Amino acid sequence: MENEKLRGSHVISRIFYFYLDGFRSMTTGKTLWAIILIKLFIIFFILKLFFFPDFLNTRYDNDDERAAHVAEELTSVPTGQTPF
Repeated sequence: MENEKLRGSHVISRIFYFYLDGFRSMTTGKTLWAIILIKLFIIFFILKLFFFPDFLNTRYDNDDERAAHVAEELTSVPTGQTPF
């Protein structure tokens, strides 16, 4: 009863503390979460810098030219293929 008074009786706070207590009692899980977070950092930040450069900003000067290029790429049909 005392824990319920300290943590509140709202459903959202009870769910939050449920997961918080579960994470605190983990041993191997913390290491796995650290590995997952490191991998996500590598995928989204490091690889993006080297393998996905921003072509639109380097090739076009303003937003209108960028928008026209994107619209053309989305609506054009590649050579040798039929639409639909």
